[in-house]
Amino acid sequence: MRLFKYYLLLVLAGLFAGGCSKLLEPENDNHDTFNRVYVDPAFAEGLLMNAYNKLPTAGFSFNDVATDDAVSNDKFNGYLRMATGQWSAKYNPVSIWNNANEAILYLNTFIPRIDTVTWSWSNEDINRMFKARLTGEAYALRGLFRYYLLQNIAGKSTSGKLLGIPLFDGFLNANTNFNLPRADFTGSVNAINADFDKAMQYLPMDFLNITAAAQLPPVFSTVNITDYNTVFGIVSNQRITKRIVMGLKARVALLAASPAFNANNDQALWVQAADAAAGVLAGINGITGIDPFGHIFFQAARVDAVKVTADQKEMLWRGPSSGLTNTLEKRIFPPGLNGNGEVNPTQNLVDAFPMKNGYPVNDPASTYNPASPYANRDPRLALYIVYNGAPMQGKPIKTALGGGTNAKDSIATSTRTGYYLRKLVREDIIFSASGSATTKKHYAVHMRYTELFLDYAEAANEAWGPTGVGTIASYSAKDVIAAIRKRAGITQPDAYLNSITTREAMRDLIRNERRLELCFEGFRFWDMRRWGLPLNMAAKGANIDINATSFQYVDVEPRVYQPYMQYAPLPEQEILKFPALEQNSGW
Repeated sequence: MRLFKYYLLLVLAGLFAGGCSKLLEPENDNHDTFNRVYVDPAFAEGLLMNAYNKLPTAGFSFNDVATDDAVSNDKFNGYLRMATGQWSAKYNPVSIWNNANEAILYLNTFIPRIDTVTWSWSNEDINRMFKARLTGEAYALRGLFRYYLLQNIAGKSTSGKLLGIPLFDGFLNANTNFNLPRADFTGSVNAINADFDKAMQYLPMDFLNITAAAQLPPVFSTVNITDYNTVFGIVSNQRITKRIVMGLKARVALLAASPAFNANNDQALWVQAADAAAGVLAGINGITGIDPFGHIFFQAARVDAVKVTADQKEMLWRGPSSGLTNTLEKRIFPPGLNGNGEVNPTQNLVDAFPMKNGYPVNDPASTYNPASPYANRDPRLALYIVYNGAPMQGKPIKTALGGGTNAKDSIATSTRTGYYLRKLVREDIIFSASGSATTKKHYAVHMRYTELFLDYAEAANEAWGPTGVGTIASYSAKDVIAAIRKRAGITQPDAYLNSITTREAMRDLIRNERRLELCFEGFRFWDMRRWGLPLNMAAKGANIDINATSFQYVDVEPRVYQPYMQYAPLPEQEILKFPALEQNSGW
């Protein structure tokens, strides 16, 4: 102890010999300031990457739980709470207000600084190309987040005016007037399309390596091929492109043409939507380019085959595929496979799958057998949903009475409807009873070509009827649905489809095909609202006896929505802070 005190005195003496003032003065901090944006390209690009990181399609939301397609066994699930009467301007699990506006803020900060940053100190051609590409990406992403915000909050004011989103084009600082009204719906659509049109001036159709000078775009006709590939080559794959922006414009056009936002059924809007989708599909030669495996894009072999230089034909835009995870499967697998069985498809959705001969189950020509309800069904039913007795990982999953932990309402993680979800998960992931688990490759799906085919079919039917065509595509709505159902495994010739001759009947079929093909990908919640469909259909399930000879269909969970809930609310705190922001009627 005495020796320790001696050394301590020596240290203190040395410190004071150096001067008390130096000891107490703070060192210069090494925190980055915003000025680093101007001297560090990687730091500057972080503003753009923050927007990419906020893409809502970076994962599956399963907001189907707020519709008639699914329920959850998690009693704290936000969508469950919404659907059963708790949705309000204060409690809104589908709100994208903060996420979208934060992304737009980053982009508005980034856009005016793109030209002030030196992206390459040694090569002016590369510097110039980076400025072009990043400008295109920034405007494309701003248009996309504005679209998501519009889809989320567009609605009618108390006076009946159709309102859109607030439009901020610049960086918001402490002196900015935040108390601005929402633009009307049409003005919002125009602003989104203006962003997309600006983006397409700068972006390539695809990020691909070129091999000859003749492939260079005119604006960069004098640059070195290697330099071009450094900026616009396949190394930038999974970033947003002109082709993707074209797909996004088709989404916007379909939203604008939909009944909730097109009260007068303006046929010109339907034509615009059909032509926009057809323009994208022309890039894969229309129906002839449909991916024969597009409906099973999530299966292990399809996912594992993906890499930077090879993709599924189905994917228009996806995220990176480098991560090895099992989080999704842990949530979704039945408890008998050591999962949490969190998302349970409903009997409502099961009933939407036709028979293999293409007829709806309630049609006399369907051959549906109530005593054997899963036999001879549309093959997509078995691909997307685990029903009683269906195999998973080589084991029959019994949801009937006596099925153990997998049986309906058996334990907290059992299904509440008699069904488990198969779509989207990798069945080659194994969770052992001891707690060990395998991990596999996954990637986010931002946009599939199947969505674009269905967008086209919906708009083309409204514009020209089941068999009519416009000036961009040579195929009809009926042709598209025929190709999708044939891919699904519906018996050919498709007698039920062939029997449809009216716009109204085709509309119902297109909406049903969209429900099946895009189930659990985040579409149903918004589709029902833009179509003006009834929202209060109770979620149903199946009680099955131990011998699977008796099937009783029961209400599992109500859907408590008021008519004004066709449109979602703005956050109440924003309305209180900024009186110029009008809330949607009813909220």
